[in-house]
Amino acid sequence: MDAHEPRPGAAATASAVHHVGMSVADLDRALAFWRAFLGAPERWRRMLDRPYLAKHLGIPGVTIDAAFVDLPGGVVLELLDYKTPGKTPNSEATQNPGNVHLCLGVDDAEVAWRHAVACGARPVCPDGPVAIDGGPNLGARASYLRIHDGISLEFFEKPPRREGIGS
Repeated sequence: MDAHEPRPGAAATASAVHHVGMSVADLDRALAFWRAFLGAPERWRRMLDRPYLAKHLGIPGVTIDAAFVDLPGGVVLELLDYKTPGKTPNSEATQNPGNVHLCLGVDDAEVAWRHAVACGARPVCPDGPVAIDGGPNLGARASYLRIHDGISLEFFEKPPRREGIGS
């Protein structure tokens, strides 16, 4: 068996989420949203231009204006403004293959939604968070918003505890 072929029954070696990366058109604009929303500055920001990046990413001579933002719960958000010609934005349509979203757990979906809108997010549903009316998250509330670059940000408020379930 080739050393690079998967072995039946072999477990994945991932142990944690290291970071979530988002490509952005303008790092200053993206950071303005996250600073306002989180009420804290980025952990670091710098220009990345080391030779390994071209090989790692498959983009010859690439330079990236990058920042790390600490999200609640210990996950790091990496914002990347690639300084390359010919960049084209993705469609923000949620149903398109390749579209991803970042979901943040919140204590109050309405408060988070209002705050994000005040910070410049565009709500998908202008009425605010919606109640989940079935399935495993019955009673929860959630909302989708578009932030910088049409990126989807979701808020998820857990359902209230019901007596006899999980208590």
